[in-house]
Amino acid sequence: MAEIVLENVHKAFGDFTAVRDSSFTIRDGEFFVMLGPSGCGKTTTLRMIAGLELPSSGRILLDGEDVTWKRGAERDIAFVFQLFALYPHMSVRRNISFPLRIAGLPRREVRARTEEVAKLLRIEHLLDKGVGGLAAGDRQRVALGRAIVRRAKAFLMDEPLGALDAEFRDVMCEELRVLHNRIGATTVYVTHDQVEAMSMADRICVMNHAEVLQIGSPGEVYDRPATKFVAGFVGSPSMNFLAARGGLPAGARAIRVNGSEIAIPETRAPLDAAEAFLGARPEHIRIADEGALRGRVFGVEYMGARQLVTVETEAGRLRVRAPNTVRVSDGETVGLDFLTERLSVFDAATDRAVPTAAGGANG
Repeated sequence: MAEIVLENVHKAFGDFTAVRDSSFTIRDGEFFVMLGPSGCGKTTTLRMIAGLELPSSGRILLDGEDVTWKRGAERDIAFVFQLFALYPHMSVRRNISFPLRIAGLPRREVRARTEEVAKLLRIEHLLDKGVGGLAAGDRQRVALGRAIVRRAKAFLMDEPLGALDAEFRDVMCEELRVLHNRIGATTVYVTHDQVEAMSMADRICVMNHAEVLQIGSPGEVYDRPATKFVAGFVGSPSMNFLAARGGLPAGARAIRVNGSEIAIPETRAPLDAAEAFLGARPEHIRIADEGALRGRVFGVEYMGARQLVTVETEAGRLRVRAPNTVRVSDGETVGLDFLTERLSVFDAATDRAVPTAAGGANG
């Protein structure tokens, strides 16, 4: 398998910039997820890696070789699309084996590799069936099998679970990760679903408006978001934001929100902007008799061992993830405390996290 390197890769369609000067490395054998909303540039980036689009500038290296201007067929990369793109007139066996037959491999080897992949994907009992009558999950396995059977240097997947319902997606997320671990392939996976990204990725590349905003492990992206967009896009429910006025000197340990002072991790650099945002994940806020902020309970959603409490405060509506042992009811006035070392501060002018002693700015 292979390392993939992008160096200042830029793609423009006329006056529209789809990908802006992106540079990053996908490690050999890594499950690398590109995450972002529709139109952010993630699929265009994937297509440039695959050779289906050519960059306007920059370089792409595969296993140390410059493949920037090579066609997709010359890159030894397998691609799995969102729509299954199977041959409806062929059996499962012939769909999976098609790349090998086109390559002219001996019949015995084609059969052995096809059956090996079918067993790996647990569809060996379907080999002689037509693909038309298969369930969506099985058809996606066939599409994966056709990619895997080639033993390519890298596997690229463009929202391959998008056509499946929620139950199948959950199952296939688990199976894709197990499959990746077994074959040790370099995998680049594109999705707009942050749950898919968090559950499968070794590292996540978050994109928005054609730019790479942050690359890191799921834990790094969740706990130390580099920008306010990343903080809001990753997490369900997303991070709470509270507007704060006035700059922060280096070493500041508190921030003022609507007249209340909330402790924050020690800032490592000054913030001169007139406005900032304090970010707090729902699980990093505690309901208390007293607190840094007070508000009225707007709603309670019970979720098994936990509950999601919405509290209306003068600083805005906040969502709190609390244990079910905390008893609150609609309309009740409660206090809110914040877990200081888990908070983030964002510069409203740049959207970027302010560096703190807790590592609140992670690029």
